[in-house]
Amino acid sequence: MTATVPRTGVLTDLLPRPLDPIRSIKVKLSLLLLVSGGVGVGYLWNAYRWVPPASITIVTVGIVLVTAQVLAHGMTRPLREMTSAAQEMARGDYSRRVRATSRDEVGRLAEAFNRMAADLETADRQRRELVANVSHELRTPITALRAVLENVVDGVAEPDPETLHTALAQTERLGRLVDELLDLSRIDAGAVALQVEELAVRPLLDSAVAETAVAAQATGRRVGFRVEVEPPELTATADRARLHQVLVNLLDNAARHAPPYTDVHLHAHTSEGDLKIEVTDHGDGIADADRDTVFHRFTRGERARGGGTGLGLSIARWAVELHGGRIAVVGSDADPGCRIRVTLPADPSPVRDAGEVRS
Repeated sequence: MTATVPRTGVLTDLLPRPLDPIRSIKVKLSLLLLVSGGVGVGYLWNAYRWVPPASITIVTVGIVLVTAQVLAHGMTRPLREMTSAAQEMARGDYSRRVRATSRDEVGRLAEAFNRMAADLETADRQRRELVANVSHELRTPITALRAVLENVVDGVAEPDPETLHTALAQTERLGRLVDELLDLSRIDAGAVALQVEELAVRPLLDSAVAETAVAAQATGRRVGFRVEVEPPELTATADRARLHQVLVNLLDNAARHAPPYTDVHLHAHTSEGDLKIEVTDHGDGIADADRDTVFHRFTRGERARGGGTGLGLSIARWAVELHGGRIAVVGSDADPGCRIRVTLPADPSPVRDAGEVRS
C-alpha cells in the first residue's frame, strides 16, 4: 500500500489571513510591525508591569511607520512593475521586463516572471512567423493552381497531361505543407511513439530518393541523386516511417539548393557502431554561425530562395532525436556545398518527447 504524501502547503493554507482585505503591502508591513511591537509591549506589561512612557511610544511608532514605508518601497517595487508588465502583456506587448535585484522570494518571483515573459515573447513571435510563413507558402501553390484551372475553364489551355501535371505538382506542394503542419502539432503534443524495427538501409534510401525525385521533377528542379551504401547489406534499427521522413526532408532541402545539373549525394555507412547518413549538395552551403539555428523552427536563412516553410529541418531533428541520435551540419566554410550528417545509435533508446526541438 502506497503512503499518501500530504500536499506541500496544506497546513499553511488553513492558517487565517486577516490582512487580505488590505490592498497595500506597505500598510500590511506597517501593521505587522505595530502589532508585533504591541504584543511585545503587552508581554512587558504582563511580566514586569512596565511600559515605556507615552512620548517614547509615540516617537517609536512614528519611526516604525517611516522605516516601514522606506524599506517597503524597494520591496514592493518589483511587484508594481510586474503588475504593469502583466497589463501590457494582456495588450500583446511581451517586451517588458522587471528589475530583479533582491535575493528573497520577491526577487525569485521577478526572475521567474522575466523568464515567463521571454517564453511568451518567443511563443508569440513563432506564432506570427507561422502565420506569415504558412500564408506565404499556401498563397503560391493556390495562385498557380487557380491560374491553371482558370485557363482550362476559359479554354485558354487544354486539359492535356502537361497541364494536369502542373496542377498535380501544386496540389502535392499543398499536401507537403499540410503534412509538415500535422507533424508540428504532433511535436507540440508529444504524442508520437516509435515503431522500432530492423530494416535494410539501401531500399529505404532508394525509396526516399524516388519520392524526392518525383517532387523535384514536378517543380522543375534539374538535379540528380546518387546513393552510396557501405556495405551494401547495411541494416539499421529504427522507425521506418520516421527515418523515411528524415531522409525526404533532407533530400528535398538539398534539391532546392543544389545547382542545376548537379547530383545530391546520399551516403550511408557505419562508424564506431553508429549508423551515419550524409546528404550532400553543391549549393552555397550554410555559414558556421547558422549551423545550429538552421534546425530551429521557421529558420530559412540565406538558402531560402528555393522556398520552404522553415519546418523541414526542424522536423528532421525532432525525428532523429526521438531515436536518441544526432543531426548536424558538418564540414567547414571552405568546403563546397552543404553536408548534413545524421547519426543513429546501433541500439536506439526511443525518446518520448524531444523537447529541445520545440524551440
